[in-house]
Amino acid sequence: MKGKNLLTLKDFSAEEIESLLRSAIDLKEEKASGRWRRRLEGKNIALIFEKPSTRTRCAFVVAAVDEGAHPEYLGKGDIQLGKKETIKDTARVLGRLFDGIQFRGFKHETVEELAKYAGVPVWNGLTDRFHPTQALADLMTVREKKGDLRGVGLAYVGDGRNNVANSLLLASALMGMDIRIVAPEPLFPDPVLVDEAGRLGRERGGTITVTADPDRGVRGAQVIYTDVWASMGEEKELRDRISLLKPYRIDGKMMEKSGDPKTIFMHCLPCFHNTETEISGKTPEICEAAEEVFESPNSVVFDQAENRMHTIKAVMVATLVGES
Repeated sequence: MKGKNLLTLKDFSAEEIESLLRSAIDLKEEKASGRWRRRLEGKNIALIFEKPSTRTRCAFVVAAVDEGAHPEYLGKGDIQLGKKETIKDTARVLGRLFDGIQFRGFKHETVEELAKYAGVPVWNGLTDRFHPTQALADLMTVREKKGDLRGVGLAYVGDGRNNVANSLLLASALMGMDIRIVAPEPLFPDPVLVDEAGRLGRERGGTITVTADPDRGVRGAQVIYTDVWASMGEEKELRDRISLLKPYRIDGKMMEKSGDPKTIFMHCLPCFHNTETEISGKTPEICEAAEEVFESPNSVVFDQAENRMHTIKAVMVATLVGES
């Protein structure tokens, strides 16, 4: 995998993803034991952020430092990306100075252009279409909690066309899982992406369901996953989303629909999980997850958050030095 980009999980084969997950689990155990091999000693990592971040930024920084690399944070006010300088030129400059580049921002085309011209591995920390590092951490978490991924039923409930849902579609299909996107029809995923994921799923023995019916979508699921109802940059749409998505809120009754008391709850965070959450100083509204679920023993959201770092470390080690 040395020299490869991670723009979407389509960039890797199922065998490569399996290798990354095994590596991440080993790296997690290694960190817990206090052993440090510093495989990225002497490497310099550029971290470009158009969007603010907690988990992505901290995970990349800690992963880089653990392995001996120097991470350089480049916020939207720190460089001329797409303003005084073209993306192509910025990519060629940073590619001469850094060994790898992470990009977290808006347009997916931006990370594609960075990868085209940088000449070093480029990793997608989030765009408007995909969030592959999150999906890798999710796969790792499901594997830790449920064992083998193949055949595991994962129901993603909520906004079915956001970047997390898109990445989970591809990731689950690649790994032969039973992925269900449970959403109102206006928020169904792109049919082209569903078809592509369906092809990948058929090759690996996985199945894909897209449905507006929560009862059907959640029944038999071992994992129930949700995300915020309005992604970053869509805050003005939140009121309409709340009205549309109230029937898809993850509360105790929704968890019970799975029929399995061991079904786990997942969320990529940050999460509005109080019964009533004040948003931007306006009237409190009910949002995507109930406190009773978020704080329950079935919730693995903080395992997911930690695993962002271990999986990102595995990606950097594999693509920069070729180790797994």
